[in-house]
Amino acid sequence: QVQLVESGGGLVQAGGSLRLSCTASGLTFSLHAMGWFRRAPGKEREFVARISSTGKSTYYVDFVKGRFFISRDNAENRMYLEMNSLKPEDTAVYYCAAAARPVLPSEPEYWGQGTQVTVSP
Repeated sequence: QVQLVESGGGLVQAGGSLRLSCTASGLTFSLHAMGWFRRAPGKEREFVARISSTGKSTYYVDFVKGRFFISRDNAENRMYLEMNSLKPEDTAVYYCAAAARPVLPSEPEYWGQGTQVTVSP
């Protein structure tokens, strides 16, 4: 059974940093593209960042580019999202996602339960 478990969420003041992690099990991690989505209160889920199965390529949505950095450790079945210069607009539940593809599609196969990130003004 595939499981994705996020951790690292919490409360931080604007301008601060936070690192999220996602630990995967029940899959061949190195064959799965990974990524992060988020859902803010009252808004639709939105894509944040993705990383290819090999870790060679990454992609970020414009509003986090230069602030957020995605990485993965295939030996540990773990993916990370380093978030810097956080803004109140970044407040959301952050979800990790996976798909058995080289690059994450818009509708990944697997999802974690999410971790809350709250950025205070």
